Amino acid sequence: MEIPHHLKELYRHWESHVVLHDSPAVEEVFTDAKLFKEVEWFIHERIHIWEQKVTGAQPPYTQDPIFSKYRFCNILREFDRQTIEFHTLLNPLRDNFPLWLLNMFYCRMVARIETIQYAGLLSFNNSKNKKVYERLMNSPRPRFGTPYVFPVSVIQKSSTPTRELFITEYLPAIMQTVADEITAWENKSVIDGLTQIIPLFKFNLHFLWTEVLIDVAYQFPQYIDLFEEFPVGPGSLPTMQRINSSIKPSLLVQQLGNHSFDAGLTYNNKLTRLSAENWEGIGCEFRKYTNLSQGLGRKRLFR
Repeated sequence: MEIPHHLKELYRHWESHVVLHDSPAVEEVFTDAKLFKEVEWFIHERIHIWEQKVTGAQPPYTQDPIFSKYRFCNILREFDRQTIEFHTLLNPLRDNFPLWLLNMFYCRMVARIETIQYAGLLSFNNSKNKKVYERLMNSPRPRFGTPYVFPVSVIQKSSTPTRELFITEYLPAIMQTVADEITAWENKSVIDGLTQIIPLFKFNLHFLWTEVLIDVAYQFPQYIDLFEEFPVGPGSLPTMQRINSSIKPSLLVQQLGNHSFDAGLTYNNKLTRLSAENWEGIGCEFRKYTNLSQGLGRKRLFR
């Protein structure tokens, strides 16, 4: 399927996601041929479900009982509803990288588009941010979403000990410095980027910054390369160990991303490749599917 026009326009990284000529086949990385076939089916079926939805087909979108009953993230994070909402909201800010970065971190921290729309966007103007603070405090509950849990303990002993104060006071004070650092990069990996960001930011919000650096790569691919070494979270680690336990997981997803795999998606009629970031997400969702098939794991019902 050709990537829909509105998603081509929304993100600016697609040119770097086309399949390279003469890339070796991705199954060469797998130590178990049966597992490769299972992962291959999983990817194709999940993309088929997404295609059914975006083309207006009527349910059921799949005959698979696990996919029919439970919730899964898309194979490409770029297709997830909340990611689309945040990037659409911040599209007018793309020519002002520090302001875009400030608000993308804010969006990912809040993880609830309704709250962002109610409270308004941040700026580097203190008086305007005070109004955002007031609206945040008066916003309907639940105020924060659940996809990315923010560890409040990290900020409780700081001068901005609540989420609302951290958002409206600390983020605007520090984000220009972080933006200056990022704009000095060229094709840096997310792993290397995190080692530079965390000391500057002064709070160990490793997971949140991973999410935001992925967003940076979608819009500013000259700074971050999602085909370089990429951090593998605990949810994806069991799958990566099954694929090839002899390779460091962060390097394994890099290898997978730099091998040829037909996921059934094209950009301007050129086959798109799955990045290291995409493969990390696949590992997490495949583990979830495997657990649910065995009656295990968290049962988040599809609605």
